Amino acid sequence: MAPPTDLQSDPGVRLLRENVTPFPPLSDSESQRRLGDFVSNLIAGDDVRVVLIGDGSHGTSEFYEARAIMTRRLIEHHGFNIVAVEADWPDAEAVDRYVRHRPGPGPRASIDPASEAKRLGREPAFMRFPTWMWRNQEVQHFTEWLRKYNHGRDPKAPDAVGFYGLDLYSLGPSMHAVLEYLEHVDKDMAEQVHKRYRHLMLWADSPHDYGIEALSGGFRDCEKDVKRVLHDLLSRKAKYAAWDHDGEEFHSCEQNARVVQDAEQYYKVMYHGRDESWNLRDRHMFDCLSRIIQHRSTKHNPAGIPGRAVVWAHNSHSGDARATSMGWAREELNIGQLCREAFGNSAVRLVGCCTHGGTVAAARRWDGDMQVMRVRPGLPGSYEEMMHAAVNGSQGGDGRYKNFVLDLREGKCDEELRKVLTKKRLERFIGVIYSPHTERQSHYSMAVLPEQFDGVVWIDETRHVGTLEVHQPHVALEYDETWPFGL
Repeated sequence: MAPPTDLQSDPGVRLLRENVTPFPPLSDSESQRRLGDFVSNLIAGDDVRVVLIGDGSHGTSEFYEARAIMTRRLIEHHGFNIVAVEADWPDAEAVDRYVRHRPGPGPRASIDPASEAKRLGREPAFMRFPTWMWRNQEVQHFTEWLRKYNHGRDPKAPDAVGFYGLDLYSLGPSMHAVLEYLEHVDKDMAEQVHKRYRHLMLWADSPHDYGIEALSGGFRDCEKDVKRVLHDLLSRKAKYAAWDHDGEEFHSCEQNARVVQDAEQYYKVMYHGRDESWNLRDRHMFDCLSRIIQHRSTKHNPAGIPGRAVVWAHNSHSGDARATSMGWAREELNIGQLCREAFGNSAVRLVGCCTHGGTVAAARRWDGDMQVMRVRPGLPGSYEEMMHAAVNGSQGGDGRYKNFVLDLREGKCDEELRKVLTKKRLERFIGVIYSPHTERQSHYSMAVLPEQFDGVVWIDETRHVGTLEVHQPHVALEYDETWPFGL
């Protein structure tokens, strides 16, 4: 159905038509070339260390495919050696062992149907809800490509590309991972850590209950114990280096200990205020990313090749929060903002992936089974409505593709168009929960697109991810994964 006539006369719609770079469906090799050229041009002329590529929903196939295409270009042509995703560290660590062909005692995991992974002697990765977020065909294809790319490379070498998780929800698995590492290198220390983790272990399967109990008077929390574990672990780094000759195993153990420390804080502050828990989570993800970059910049790297990272996360994490009502109204920050503040605008690029309609994989409630849902058209006054009009208007039948990329940076984007796009508009965010009947309050926020992102990938009609499972395991509720709300 054609968009309203008044939008067809909107100067912003005309300017979009005149200035975007269209590309065909992602199955076409020409689209891969144009997306690759887009991200190459986006980082040209600067020493870019971090590229964050967001998604407007966690259940949209084309967003994962577009990210994979751009990430492959950054790896093959620009020396990026880190792929960091909005996922649990222990699962991503097991996938990293698989894609980098890493030796060591830890589990290796591939993204296959669970029965197939077990048949091949590997662990199935990312089994907690929402499984479709990382257990999908698109991520499977990318990690298999990454394994082939790394074949023949020394897994310790700077050009071997690692796969890492940034999130803090793996409280129980991370405690177990710390203990497993110490059982190999220092059994006495392992016994001490077991005593310090023992009380928190009682809450590993219900961390929200720990947060609720911490509100009551007289409750002994575990903050001092988990901080002591991390302190003692770091103090023994040199000692453990004799066993852990390449530093990878200790690095992973340290990250898991930090997950435990930050998760303990996260579940306590969750019930004091949503913005505080959101900020703690994104600071954790940023700090984790910074440590990975530092680790890959120094270990077995005599040439001083810097760690360069591609981050896959939701648009609400990847775009600069200062350009949205997240920052204006709720004083929330995110990874995109923290990267710009820490590394500088010239060293960071933020890319958003957006759509107007199609289907999405999501659940109607937390812990519910995945469903394929129809995405409602963009609301009036939204960026989604405006961009859809630009590719579906009176000139939409001239053979132009309905997908495009647009460099939003000052001096790269048409000045008049950038001025139009700088007007505050609604922008849609779909998490793992989709509530189309309360879409305005559940999934929209105000934003200024050219300040939020350096570039945008627009795919007008999208489809749901190719999931490996539909039925979901029962796990505890995680509120922030559904931002903005969506419950």
